[in-house]
Amino acid sequence: MSAALSLTPASHPRGDVRGEKLLVIDAKANRFSDSRVGDLARFVRAGDLVVMNDAATFPASLRGRTRNGDPIEARLTEPPFEGRARAILFGAGDWHAKTEDRRAPPRLAPGDSIAFDGLTARVVRVDGKSPRLVELSFSEQGDDLWKGLFSAGKPIQYSYLDRELALWDVQTPFASRPFAVEMPSAGRPLAWSVLFDLQKKGAKIARLSHAAGLSSSGDPDLDARLPFAERYDLPHETLSAIAETKRNGKRVIAIGTTVVRALEGCASSHSGALVSGPGETDLRLSARHVPRIVDAVFSGTHEPGSSHFELLEAFAPRELLMRAAEHAHARGYLTHEFGDCCFIARDILA
Repeated sequence: MSAALSLTPASHPRGDVRGEKLLVIDAKANRFSDSRVGDLARFVRAGDLVVMNDAATFPASLRGRTRNGDPIEARLTEPPFEGRARAILFGAGDWHAKTEDRRAPPRLAPGDSIAFDGLTARVVRVDGKSPRLVELSFSEQGDDLWKGLFSAGKPIQYSYLDRELALWDVQTPFASRPFAVEMPSAGRPLAWSVLFDLQKKGAKIARLSHAAGLSSSGDPDLDARLPFAERYDLPHETLSAIAETKRNGKRVIAIGTTVVRALEGCASSHSGALVSGPGETDLRLSARHVPRIVDAVFSGTHEPGSSHFELLEAFAPRELLMRAAEHAHARGYLTHEFGDCCFIARDILA
C-alpha cells in the first residue's frame, strides 16, 4: 500500500451536503464503513459534546504591487493583530496555477512597501530561513484595516477548482467573527438540519474559535514548518461543558482538526488542563500524541503523507487509516476543502 495514494479533490462547492460521503472509522474494532453526512447522528450518543470552530474565513489573499511596480500576492497566515500580520509572498500569476508552480516574488527587505487596492503595508521583518515569509505592518488600523481587507482581499483560491471562490463559498453555516485564513472546512457540510439531528439524539453543542492558517505555501521548506503557531479563543462555557462531559463518561467530539489543535494545544501548554480565553498553539499532532481532551474527530478526507493525515493518526492506527484511504480511493471519495468526510473514534456504536 503506497503512502503516495492520491484522492481526487472536489472541484467546486456542492449543494447536497447531507448526501456527501462519510467514512466511519472505528479504531477499537479496527474497521470502517460507508455512510452519509446526513446520518452522522447515528454515530453520536446522548451526552456527547460536539465542539465546533465558529471562526469565519476572511479574505486573506491580497494582490498588489511593490514600489518598483512588480506584481505581488500576499497571503496572510493569520488574522492581523494591532495592524500586523505574517504573510507568504507570491510573484506574478493567479489561482489557475498550482501553488508550487507560482513564480517567486521579488525579494523584499524591511522598510519596503506594498500597495494593495486601498491598503498599504510595510515589510517590518523577513524570515531568516525564507525571504518569502514576511511580517507586514499595515498603514490602516482597527476597523479601517478590516474594511480594507474585505474590500481589497479575496479568499485563498485553489488550482483544482473549476471556478474562482467567492467569500460566501468558504464559510461554515455557524461562522461568526472573521478569524480564519482558510475555511475550517470540516464544519462546512454540517447544515443546521444535521446539527438539529445531533441535538435530537441528545448530544450537546459547544464552540470555540481557532484561526485556521494556510494549508500550503508552495515551498517545500516552508510547508515543512506548517502549521505555524495559530491563535484560538476558548469560551468559559465550552470548558464547563467539556468538564461535565468528562465527568459523565461521555465523549468530546471535535469538528475538524482545528478544534483538536485548539483543545489539545491548550491542554499541552497547561499540564493537561484547559484554560479559558485567548491563547496560541504550535502543537503538531501525530501518532506520538495521546489526546487528553478529544475522543473523536469529524474531519475531511486527507491523503496519506499530508500533515492532516498525520494528525488523524492520534485517533487511529496508521495501518487502519491507510486501508481506509485505499477504500475511499476505490469508492470515489473526494478530498480537500469541498470533499467528503470521515468520522474517527476509539469505539463507535451505531
